[in-house]
Amino acid sequence: MAIEIVIGLPHLNEGPILARARRMVQPALISANALSRWSKAKGWPEWRGWRLAQLANAQGLASLDLDSAGFVAMKRYGGYAWSVDDYFRLATAYPFRRIASLDYCTEHEIAGDREEVLDRISRTIRANRDCRDRARDLGLADRFMPVLQGRMPADYERCAEGLWWSMQPGTVVGVGSMCRREIAGPNGLVAVVAHLDRILPTGVRLHIFGAKGAALPWLKDFGERVASIDSQAYGIAARRDAHRRRVSKTDALVAEHLQRWTRLQFQRLREPARRAAPIVAPAIPELTLDPWEVAIAEARAEIRALIESGDLEHDEMTIGWIEQWAADLYRTQLDRADA
Repeated sequence: MAIEIVIGLPHLNEGPILARARRMVQPALISANALSRWSKAKGWPEWRGWRLAQLANAQGLASLDLDSAGFVAMKRYGGYAWSVDDYFRLATAYPFRRIASLDYCTEHEIAGDREEVLDRISRTIRANRDCRDRARDLGLADRFMPVLQGRMPADYERCAEGLWWSMQPGTVVGVGSMCRREIAGPNGLVAVVAHLDRILPTGVRLHIFGAKGAALPWLKDFGERVASIDSQAYGIAARRDAHRRRVSKTDALVAEHLQRWTRLQFQRLREPARRAAPIVAPAIPELTLDPWEVAIAEARAEIRALIESGDLEHDEMTIGWIEQWAADLYRTQLDRADA
């Protein structure tokens, strides 16, 4: 079974990009942010709901998947502007083939240290549970796509363990924080996929969000484990082309690059599968013995456990709250030492 190439669409405006996607008969993906309405009347971006009427333009596409726009939400707005209920109002407005869970990406520009990565894995686990429950309530469980997050390969295993209920044969699971990741190396795209291939049950397949097209010959080595990839890399190529030629980056130009990029991916799929050299897993960073840092780590671990268990919401963790929680633990440690 060949890896499916999914076109990431920048919008659903009627025009050259959408017309080209229809003619190419390729499955497509749209980000929730691309369907958002924003207002700057107050001097800053304020989310005002969804542009649902645009979904009518998706008619004629081979299929359309929905992505929660986790990276964009974190990078531009510091978090999701929409709730789980808001997101599923969008999910029910069109017969999307797959509806990806909300998730918390772990790219370096978003998660600056190891503790933040672990925090975001726990928040991803809880967000998946909330989205799964809503999907079940709305009769969308068969279209719901869980999403894994992490920085190192072992992080994705930790996330998969938290989502054990979704790791069933026939399920397509999204793998996030991949679009800025190198192909090779101990934390590279291939290393993550190889680790998941070893630990996931047979029949669980992967959708790699934002995978570099150059990775396709290596991904072929995993047989049927990898179901699909998506990308909007053609948009970057169009921007560079427009800059080089000193012309406007029109949708017509982007559409040409869309078709060129897709043809290149099919050429890569025809290349022989490539096998990466054995990968040595990176060492887990050692924990500090400083009492205050230990208290911070314990506070984070306790809050993560409460988020994953459902006792706290996935968006309730703040630095101030962590420090207050740690201060209580720290005082308890001092009291015990003095006793």
